[in-house]
Amino acid sequence: MEINQKNNGFYIGNIENPDAEIIYIEDENITITHTYVRNNLRGQGIAKQLLNKTVNYARKKNKKIVPLCSYAIKILNQDVYKDIIL
Repeated sequence: MEINQKNNGFYIGNIENPDAEIIYIEDENITITHTYVRNNLRGQGIAKQLLNKTVNYARKKNKKIVPLCSYAIKILNQDVYKDIIL
């Protein structure tokens, strides 16, 4: 599945009605506000792919991530992501 970028996040599927998406607010940091995956795609690691795409994007821009949604908080609290979270 192809991950595409939009102004405020990344998505899979149709931009108007995505099958999966991660939404963020970008200013001096990247604040992740929402992660969504349709029921029929859950359990395939898609949310983590979207999150990793966001992490890579933040690293390229030398920004930290502020996780607000429960999924991002859970995953980004792992040691491998300690350098990127604020």
